[in-house]
Amino acid sequence: MDLTALSGDGLYLWAPRGAAGSWGLANCLLITSGDDTALIDTPYDERMTRALIAAADRTLPAGAPVRTIVNTHANGDHCFGNAFFPGAEIISSQASLERHCREISPQQMQYLVHASDPANPLGWYARERFGAYDYTGITVVPPTVTFNGSYDFQVGDIEVRLLEVGPAHTAGDLVAHLPGQGVVMAGDVIFEGDHPVHWEGPLAEVVRAAEAVLALDAEHIVPGHGRVIGPDGVRAYISYLRDLEGEIRERHGRGLGAYEAAADILAGGFHPHLGAPERVVMLTFIEYHHLGEATAPIEMVDLATQAARWAYTHHHATVAAG
Repeated sequence: MDLTALSGDGLYLWAPRGAAGSWGLANCLLITSGDDTALIDTPYDERMTRALIAAADRTLPAGAPVRTIVNTHANGDHCFGNAFFPGAEIISSQASLERHCREISPQQMQYLVHASDPANPLGWYARERFGAYDYTGITVVPPTVTFNGSYDFQVGDIEVRLLEVGPAHTAGDLVAHLPGQGVVMAGDVIFEGDHPVHWEGPLAEVVRAAEAVLALDAEHIVPGHGRVIGPDGVRAYISYLRDLEGEIRERHGRGLGAYEAAADILAGGFHPHLGAPERVVMLTFIEYHHLGEATAPIEMVDLATQAARWAYTHHHATVAAG
């Protein structure tokens, strides 16, 4: 796989694609100017990261290493690849650094995918969605430079402005704005092509973060996953979030439990063209938590367990129906 030029000289997009509903295939942006190079987000495992490095070697001048890495947030599919860029400065928000302790580690992922019980919904789901990844030997490398609010730096002649927009997808989200190129690297505050997952919430805060992206008036917005979109794509995403917030709150008002509410939303055909419908279950549990339901789980494994329950049930019902 090669890098794709984006919006003029010096910007190259790494945009892995998979089947609808895939996990872990995050967009990364290589920025190069003169003898300086930066990378926004790193891939999920060693194989993917080595492939990106090989593509960068075919693109960059000989002997031009990646000197700076920006992590938009602490999820592993945006930062596990840090380990394969020794000596690089790694920038993220202070809240993102503090979030690392809540993230699922490479070792936990390796167990879930390759050693857990496949007859259990979570074990089945981990293999179905993450079975292509190998987390062996990955060391989590946290940021070396952190900030609150905003942080600007140069990559040669290219200005990069980092803006903290979390809590939204996670507690410490940032977006990277390249004003001279009309580009925003939005991380996972914006998804395209699939239902999103947001670990922090509530949805109103994700809307606020997406509106902050829109306010930057960029022509090209790179979501954490999916195709590059424009402002209209961001507006459509905001509309999706508001629709889902309304659906969840209506069912909460009727006294439905979180899982029952999510299943009911999906049974009603909520945005059926999008992949990964089980993520609606996660979003519903997060929203219920913020609505004061103290029993609604918010830890990542707990949320994944609820999503896996729905996906497992739906899959086997579909198979049984022929």
